[in-house]
Amino acid sequence: MTIRSVPEAAAGDPSLAGLNCLVLGGAGFLGLHLCRALAAAGAKTAAFGRQAAAPTGLTSDVRWIGGAFEDAGTLAHALAGQDVVFHLIGPRAPAESNRDPAADARASILPALGLLEAARDAGVGRIVFASSGGTVYAPDAPAPIREDAPTEPITAYGVAKLAIEKYLALYRRLHGLDFVALLIATAYGPGQMPGAPQGVVAALLDRAIRGLPGEIWGDGSVVRDFVHAEDVARAFVRAAVYRGPARVMNVGSGTGRSIRAVAEDAARIAGGDPAAIVHRPARPADMPVNVLDSALLRRETGWAPRIGWDEGLAATAAWLRSLPR
Repeated sequence: MTIRSVPEAAAGDPSLAGLNCLVLGGAGFLGLHLCRALAAAGAKTAAFGRQAAAPTGLTSDVRWIGGAFEDAGTLAHALAGQDVVFHLIGPRAPAESNRDPAADARASILPALGLLEAARDAGVGRIVFASSGGTVYAPDAPAPIREDAPTEPITAYGVAKLAIEKYLALYRRLHGLDFVALLIATAYGPGQMPGAPQGVVAALLDRAIRGLPGEIWGDGSVVRDFVHAEDVARAFVRAAVYRGPARVMNVGSGTGRSIRAVAEDAARIAGGDPAAIVHRPARPADMPVNVLDSALLRRETGWAPRIGWDEGLAATAAWLRSLPR
């Protein structure tokens, strides 16, 4: 595989023409956005997931491969001839993973090791891994958090993400299997279902649309970095052809917003009552503040987020209104 360079001050996104790309988890929220971005960049794109038929929202220029991620034969078939593989498959939400850390490890770390072995055998050029900027860092890491901040996950989900990053580095050292790990902030945007475990923006917008009060955990003081899914997909596209030395890079807006402020903004955009808030018990797995410093990604690839907060909320609300009720 030939990795093309990305201009330092590129006005547009790089071309992926001639690259064979596979998205593992292609039926998911971020997976669908990534498939569209890859196809638009000219890549010959395939998507992999458990369901037999292609999911709604997958464009006709993306080939669907259905099967179990844990099945070695199915995975080997999907990896054959691929230049870049995007690993977006993950088992549980962070708050749920601590209920059974062993099950979380079996569902995430072991299949990832199987992927690395299969990718080495298939001659894959690079793996781009969707890690979690919201869960791998220490809870007291100073914001905005840089990639050299201490890593001290407080959830089994975060431990698994960090472990997979380390295994990627090990396989690069032992076998020359190249990788880039993108540590993603809290993604949102059209296509995110209100009931998704990590879909707070969609959930708050949906409640406002239905005339219900916003529902938040704790007092709403938890601060998160929200980045639009299309901007995340663009970061993945750039990671596919990146030639520099960095292997772990944050993807975030760099702006922190409290969950209460998000609920108020969602109501403002969707026509609800910003003062109507229902508080649920706080969750111990929630880091108090998590805002990412994406300066490394910007410097190395030329990436920068393009979609503003209000614009992203409005587009997400419009998509939610289009759903059958």
